[in-house]
This record gives sequence, structure tokens and C-alpha cells, in this order.
Amino acid sequence: MNSFGRNFRVSIVGESHGPAVGVIIDGVPSGLPLALEDFHIDIERRKGGTQKGTTPRKEDDLPLFQTGLFNGKATGAPLTILFENKNTRSGDYEKQRAVPRPGHADFVAHKKFGGFEDFRGGGHFSGRLTVGLVAAGVVAKKMLNPITVAATILEIGGEADLEKGLQKAIDAKDSIGGIVECRVSGLPIGLGEPFFDSVESLISHAVFAIPAVRGIEFGTGFAAARMFGVEHNDAIEDSKGKTRTNHAGGIVGGITNGNELIFRIAIKPTSSTPKEQLTLNWETGEQETFSVKGRHDLCIALRVPVVLEAVTAIVLADLMIQSGQISRVLP
Repeated sequence: MNSFGRNFRVSIVGESHGPAVGVIIDGVPSGLPLALEDFHIDIERRKGGTQKGTTPRKEDDLPLFQTGLFNGKATGAPLTILFENKNTRSGDYEKQRAVPRPGHADFVAHKKFGGFEDFRGGGHFSGRLTVGLVAAGVVAKKMLNPITVAATILEIGGEADLEKGLQKAIDAKDSIGGIVECRVSGLPIGLGEPFFDSVESLISHAVFAIPAVRGIEFGTGFAAARMFGVEHNDAIEDSKGKTRTNHAGGIVGGITNGNELIFRIAIKPTSSTPKEQLTLNWETGEQETFSVKGRHDLCIALRVPVVLEAVTAIVLADLMIQSGQISRVLP
């Protein structure tokens, strides 16, 4: 439902226009030092309004530590971190209650929860909730150090020149998608369990918690379908498992092989677009022309890299605890 992980378990809470959003993390090793400053860089990277093509909605997003932290160190109890919602404009959504937005969860949420869902700003389905994932990622990255997790945007709208891709959307007065790549260096050999808890399975599971993700590929991904076996196989060069090529993306048999972990995700165009669309008015039972109002990202892919790093770090921290390579109590 709203929780993920076994030994490092993350639960997402809140709604886009409710009092706050946040995260509860169980399994943080006692003694792990945590300070407000640890969260600043990644929280700022996730924010909208700081770069061209992102929503003008701005929130302070100062982490409020509610439980699990004492004298600057994790206690070993569940760590609760909240982020207040202060810059909301719920009236933008009250007016369109009867006309679910195409591409959003409005319609299915209404059906699943019988009309009791908080529909403002997407409610519990909103990308706003990824701030909790980023906070959990900060904790996970600190646990993984010196392992590094880094994600970058490879293209927007099919263009490697990101400005050019973004301009396509601006010229079309529409939203646009992109591709984001994640690389992890310094992983040990042996993380992951065949078959259902393979590293690919767990990362893919976590990745699809990011709104707007439409696909994932590891290593050469779909390009492998056009290769010969001898071309795709990675020749092992030494006893540490170093390979001459890395078509596998650092995972073989669902288990890390000591090489760099590499995967990419596809991000759809932001569902909220100023372009006119057809949608159902569930009060009249008729289709009508509809245009999304409010503050939205032109290209949500711009804000995804830090969220992708976070969910990847969450999975790896969980696996590292499971393998005994991260202790539950730090010295």
C-alpha cells in the first residue's frame, strides 16, 4: 500500500493540499547522525520554481523531525519527518471536481475510494509526496556512504540538448517528457535474491512509486534484443568481477556483480497541460472540452533525478542491511 522495504521500511503520508506531507522510516541504524543541513541540497534539487519548466509553487520544505531523533542522532525507533504545505491554492481544484483530468488519478481515485478522497492537487497521488521519498533517500545515502548514487537527465522530448527539448514544449504550449539515467558506484558483489527479490525487481518496484514513470531498462536494456549473445556478454577480467563491458548494467542473475549499476527510466509528459482536451463530466454524463488550470510543471523529468536517486538508495540500503553490510547499531 503506502509502505516499501523490509529492513529499511519507508511509509509515505499526507496529501498535496493537506496540512503536511512526509515519511516514516523504520530501520534507521541507531547512532546515525542527522542534521537539518544534511537534507538541504537534495530537498532544494526537488523543488519547483527554481528552474525553467517547473511549477511556480514554492514551499519552504524544512524537515520537521517528529520522532526517532535525539541529540542529533537516530534512536533506532521509527524516524518521522514532516514537511508543511503552506503554498496551496485549493480553489483551482474545487471548480473542476466533476471533470476528472485526463492522465491523472482523479477518476480512478474517485471510484476506488467512493468519493471520499482528497482531490485537491491530486491528494495522496500528487508528486508533492515525493519530498518524503527524497528525505528517506537522504538518510539512505548517508547509510550507504561511500557508495555513490547519481542520476542525470539524458534527454527531453527526444533531444539530448535539454534546452532545445524544453523549447519544443514551450513553442507547442504543451508539456513534454524525458529520460533519466541513474548510476551507482562502489556496490559490493552479492546484493539481491533470485527470483522475486532480484535487484532489478526491487528497484523497478520502487521506481514506479515515482509519478510519471512509464518504463525502465537496465544496462543495454531493449537494445539487447538486437544484439548477438557474444556481443552482449560481459567478459570477466579479474577476481573482483570487473568486466570489459557492462551490458548487464552491474546485475547478473538478479545479483550485483561489483560493476557500476546503470539503469534508465522514461518519464511521460506532465499530465497537466494547458492544451484543450476532452474529458467526462460525471455529473452530466457527457464529454466536454477541458483545460487544466493551476500551477504545473512543463517537464516533470526536470525534477526526477533526485527522486530517482532516493528510491534507488532506499532499495540498496534495505539490501545492505539484509546482507549484514550495514549494522543496525552504529558505533
